[in-house]
Amino acid sequence: MRTAPRADERTDAELVEGILAGSRELFTPLCERYQAMLYRYALGMVSRPDVAADLAQDSLVKAYTRLGSCKQPDRFGSWVFRILRNECLDHLKSRRRKDQPLDKVALYAPDTDDPERRLERSEMSRTVSVALQRLPEAQREAFLMKHVEGLEYDEMSEILDSSVSALKMRVKRAREALQESLRRTGEVNERV
Repeated sequence: MRTAPRADERTDAELVEGILAGSRELFTPLCERYQAMLYRYALGMVSRPDVAADLAQDSLVKAYTRLGSCKQPDRFGSWVFRILRNECLDHLKSRRRKDQPLDKVALYAPDTDDPERRLERSEMSRTVSVALQRLPEAQREAFLMKHVEGLEYDEMSEILDSSVSALKMRVKRAREALQESLRRTGEVNERV
């Protein structure tokens, strides 16, 4: 007798199908699959850990309540990413209206036991985070998707509803702006 695959072994489409059929508990493994990626993206966009966590959580709640409108369940990750993107953009618009300054936080936690090395990495993370926040939103978003989340340009194109060539240009310009900003602060050399 063949048993059903465990939830963590099922594809996105299988999980979505099961949830829509009434197995609500299957949404937990689906959330676990994407939560870290959503949080990292939101943190890169809004630069506040508490707000990023809220935005990622809100996006997952919206995904759950609108799951029936997910036309391609096998592309759930891209679909929920678009929901988060819209949440982040709405938040940034709201913040601009309120004229709140960007917080300067590190995107990455140091991962070494050497205190001196940890301090260097922490300072570099803060510098990179500040430089990222200075980029135009479209460039920052494309850079984060490509270099933090490791998405392919075709995936980015689907999520952002933009051409691959336009996204390549955004990433290139973001990289150049970051390099220039880091050169001015003395954090990188000319080889970068």
